[in-house]
Amino acid sequence: MPKLWQSIFQHIVAPAQLSPGQLLGLLLPVERSPHLQRHAASVILARVRLIAALFAVLVPLFSGVDLLVFDAPVAWRMVALRLLSAALFVALAWPRELSTTRPYPQALLTLLALLLIPPLFHLLSADMLATANATDKQRLITQLYGYLPTIVLGGLAIFPLTALETIALALPVIVTGVLTFLLGGQNLSLEQYGGALWFMTMMLGVSMFSGMSQCHYMATLVLKAMHDPLTGAYTRQSGEEALSLLFRLSTLSDKPLSVAFLDLDHFKSINDKYGHDAGDQCLRHLAEGVRQGLRRSDLLIRWGGEEFIAVLPDTPDENVLPLLQRLREQHLGLRPDGTPLTASIGLADTQEDGITDWETLVQRADQRMYAAKHQGRDGVVGPDGQKISLTPAA
Repeated sequence: MPKLWQSIFQHIVAPAQLSPGQLLGLLLPVERSPHLQRHAASVILARVRLIAALFAVLVPLFSGVDLLVFDAPVAWRMVALRLLSAALFVALAWPRELSTTRPYPQALLTLLALLLIPPLFHLLSADMLATANATDKQRLITQLYGYLPTIVLGGLAIFPLTALETIALALPVIVTGVLTFLLGGQNLSLEQYGGALWFMTMMLGVSMFSGMSQCHYMATLVLKAMHDPLTGAYTRQSGEEALSLLFRLSTLSDKPLSVAFLDLDHFKSINDKYGHDAGDQCLRHLAEGVRQGLRRSDLLIRWGGEEFIAVLPDTPDENVLPLLQRLREQHLGLRPDGTPLTASIGLADTQEDGITDWETLVQRADQRMYAAKHQGRDGVVGPDGQKISLTPAA
């Protein structure tokens, strides 16, 4: 059965081969990096705001249909419900900041609120509509209102959601629709509502596959955009976004955030003497080795050319230098002539006086990296301005 499902997803969701981890990530909200979660949250919130703004305008406009079709008492109560719904849509469409600590739960709760407005509108209007079936037009409009839960299930298709998330968000909508029929005194017989149930199931299935397809496509694009194609390190743009988020988190939690600005020593001589392919090979080996020496919570950013930034969240000062020493001894790699690659490194952390943003943090580390170069290279300069050599002891 797993092979069958994997074959289905490979042909329907994406033409590329799906690993078990990727397949699991389409079914369940797991294996998502914080960066990808934040991107998915921003996409969901943007679409929620767009749809809410659209319905905030359209829902009151359809009051004219109610006034034309129903008697005055029913029509005006329907208009009041429409205005209440429009107010809720306006609240959802109102711009708000994405949460720093829990952006994805915020996005899902906002989406759930959007999804529940139409079914709740149907639930609150069911009693009124049940008594307004005297004419063919009234019966037609009443039947159309009954499709609101199904339409909502179909609307899930525009959001990048896993299969489990789609089902979880659909359940409150389905329950609200069932309650509407039960409170209206209707008998939920399979003969009468089997077709509607089948249609709702089909819409839910379409939404699941569409959401999973968007998840896979978004993850592929985000990962490609986030990582430098040569070294696999974060690009400068994605690194700046991550730095901004990590800086805010460190400020909120009052934990240190350290930055090590690395610049390879005499890298131009490699390109000049051995060619750019040899230089690229050195950069690849460097990035791969440094990533192996860092923790999973750390980030490696290619800032430009042979410049890299290692971002070290929640790393006390006394742990940074031993980490850099291990990187120097084991993971920086070799030059084409077999000699070790060396780097000049500048250190800065958020607990220094005067650092109020991540840009200042990087700027100070950059300045200290140049100070390390001026003081003989192959070393680290920290806040005290003195170079500490990383040359392994003989």
